Amino acid sequence: MNIQQRILKFITRTNWILFFTVSVLGFILATPDFAKGIVFGGLLVTVNFHLLSRTLKKSLTPPYLSSHTSIITKYYIRFIASGIILFLLIAGHYVDPLGLFVGLSIVVASIVLATMSELTKIIFKEAV
Repeated sequence: MNIQQRILKFITRTNWILFFTVSVLGFILATPDFAKGIVFGGLLVTVNFHLLSRTLKKSLTPPYLSSHTSIITKYYIRFIASGIILFLLIAGHYVDPLGLFVGLSIVVASIVLATMSELTKIIFKEAV
């Protein structure tokens, strides 16, 4: 398995692990609105990540190569839908904005963890 596949697999698994861990901790340690913000933000960003991954796999795998226009169109549709959902959640006072921010940071945290994991593998491989 090459490094790109290993990183993608790590990020995909870590997204869900972080989502469930942070959500449970949010319900235990924080107010209900803050915890709902974590859940909705984490779910939104994790689902968007998986949909983007699936779109790119289907569009860039031969023999089903798609035009870049269809990929970008799907991306902007998801982006606009996400913006509308975020607006409704914040404007309707259903969630705490700070909790939403924490939830939306789950994929970023997964990417940082994946990068640190791969860097430590490279560094310790060179040290041996």
